Amino acid sequence: MSTITIYHNPACGTSRNTLALIRNSGEEPTVIEYLKTPPDRATLVKLLADAGLSVRDVLREKGTPYAELGLGDPKRTDDQLLDFIEQHPILMNRPIVVTPLGTRLCRPSEAVLDILPKPQRGAFNKEDGEPVIDAEGRRV
Repeated sequence: MSTITIYHNPACGTSRNTLALIRNSGEEPTVIEYLKTPPDRATLVKLLADAGLSVRDVLREKGTPYAELGLGDPKRTDDQLLDFIEQHPILMNRPIVVTPLGTRLCRPSEAVLDILPKPQRGAFNKEDGEPVIDAEGRRV
C-alpha cells in the first residue's frame, strides 16, 4: 500500500506533471481521480486543515461554474463553499498530494518535491519541456 495519495485530474497538465514527479522518485501513489471519486466532506476538510489552506484557497475559478454560482461573494461561508465543492468537484483545485511529510496543493507541480520522502531518481522535464530535475536528481 502506497504512503502517497494524489487527488488527480488526468486532464490537467499540472496534475500529470505532479504525478510524474512522484513516480520519478520511485513511488507509485494511490491515485484518486477526484472528479470520478470526490473526497467526502470530512476528508476534504481534513485535507485543507493538513495543508493549511482555507476553503477559498482551494477553489478553482477557471473552467468551473465559480462565477455562475457567485462564489467570489465574500458573504459565502466556508460551509456553503464546501457544499458547492461537493456538488461540483471541478471546483476543487488540483492536485492535492498527501505524503508522510505533509499535505500540499501542488501548484506549481514541483511543490510536490518538498513533501516527497524519496529523492528524484533522474532527470525530469515538464510536459512543456521545462526542466525541473537534472540528471543527478537535483532541482534545476
